[in-house]
Amino acid sequence: MELRHLRYFIAVAEELHFGRAAQVLGISQPPLSQQIQALENEVGARLFERTNRRVELSEAGRLFLQEARLVLAQVDKAADVARRAQLGELGELKIGFTSSAPFNASIPQAIFAFRQAFPAVHLNLQEMSSTEVAESLVDESIQVGLMRPLPLPDSLAVIELMREPLVAVLSAGHPLAQGSERGLHLAQLAQEPFVFFPRSYGSGLYAQLLNLCRDAGFSPRFAQEAGEAMTIIGLVAAGLGVSVLPASYQRIRIDGVVYRTLLDQEAVTAVWLVQRKGVQTPMAKAFVELLVASGLAPRWAAQQLQNLTL
Repeated sequence: MELRHLRYFIAVAEELHFGRAAQVLGISQPPLSQQIQALENEVGARLFERTNRRVELSEAGRLFLQEARLVLAQVDKAADVARRAQLGELGELKIGFTSSAPFNASIPQAIFAFRQAFPAVHLNLQEMSSTEVAESLVDESIQVGLMRPLPLPDSLAVIELMREPLVAVLSAGHPLAQGSERGLHLAQLAQEPFVFFPRSYGSGLYAQLLNLCRDAGFSPRFAQEAGEAMTIIGLVAAGLGVSVLPASYQRIRIDGVVYRTLLDQEAVTAVWLVQRKGVQTPMAKAFVELLVASGLAPRWAAQQLQNLTL
């Protein structure tokens, strides 16, 4: 039994006339009659009562018609699901992101816009360190990563979504917090104890801070470590040291803390969108294209988007 047999049967059942049904189907009548007979043989039941003057559904045919319509409707639905999945409109998109990503306004905006545009896609959002984002992309447990810069394997491709300055995080009573509204240089923190992520956490900011401090002529002294930015800011408020974080963290308002822009030329950090090369899924492609089309990523990222599949 083939799908065309069901379509032929439904046409005859609706027209109750082999000649008209053949016209609807665009075939001649003899082959249609032969196919209906073959279907009845396959089913093992007489589907039509035929006389010289009329054609009627048998009781078996009436019941078979209901099921045949359901089968074809399910086939159409399956084809529609496949088409929509190919367009990135269905399925699940797994995104790994660093804890700092949601503090940059454009990232939540992009996620919201994607959910509005593709409501049938389930977004599986997983918070992790930048190192974990890269590892999860390599082992294919996520499809898209939002992370801070760090060295990546050749199997991963990068789109730089945005850059933002780094800021010094100081307790409100710190001497450098007074009269430095325009910012300060990192070298001014050379003698200060730092509160920061542990090296083992896998944050891309750790290596960047070490490089910036080296360029400023000193090595940072880490007095306290914490795995969460909120904890770091709270410890700074308690007077346990200073820290350096992306400017988007200024959205966190904690009493007793001030933020000062770092004036060093290289004191900026980026947010990367990272994917595996050559295995871009339709949903991931739609997410990246939405970032570009919505102006949440630079226009030149469109070319980088094309390169992801190379």
